[in-house]
Amino acid sequence: MDEKKYCTAVVLAAGSGKRMGTKVHKQYLLLVGKPVLYYSLRAFEASRLIDEIILVCGAGEEGYCRREIVEKYGISKVHKIIAGGAERYNSVWNGLQETKEGYVYIHDGARPFVDDKMIERAYECVSEYHACVAGMPSKDTVKIAAPDNVVSETPDRSSVWIVQTPQVFDAELIKKAYAMLMDQKEINVTDDAMAAEQMLGCPVRLFYGSYENIKITTPEDLEIAEVFLKRKS
Repeated sequence: MDEKKYCTAVVLAAGSGKRMGTKVHKQYLLLVGKPVLYYSLRAFEASRLIDEIILVCGAGEEGYCRREIVEKYGISKVHKIIAGGAERYNSVWNGLQETKEGYVYIHDGARPFVDDKMIERAYECVSEYHACVAGMPSKDTVKIAAPDNVVSETPDRSSVWIVQTPQVFDAELIKKAYAMLMDQKEINVTDDAMAAEQMLGCPVRLFYGSYENIKITTPEDLEIAEVFLKRKS
């Protein structure tokens, strides 16, 4: 068996959560008594595969994250807490600067249901394919809309996946992709796989996440997450 590669989780918690409609950022909202962000940090903390966590939070929130989440809940694998940027890709780029060789797990802190099995599947996938993302086959028919909201295309549902995080890469590969991306005048990527695809022409493999691996974006998501958590307890 090959020697285990060093694994760093870059957990993104710099989002403002405008769609949540609250003054508190979505990753700090309480979910069954603990901040949403706590749950993904706990999963990476507990994983035998993850060696280090880089936590990327909003500028000026570093002290709050350290006191109220990392220290309060004993997340010892968080080695650095750094400020994010204006957009998601800025935050990822800032986090990548702090990573070492090996594999990088990039994860949205507003997805509290990453678990050990998902982390294991990601490791198996990245070991073979070098670039992979969590996702699930779409349950719904998806329509591509023209600017006037007229349907322009209906993709075959069997080939449509809903993409999640973690998105996992060889550290050198994703750093190179983001370095090239940050040199672009216009940046139009919404996830890390797009950076690898567009900048390097790199094939990205899909692995199974979970239908429960939702992102907390709206008040309804928080209610659904509470149901999932209570069912697990």
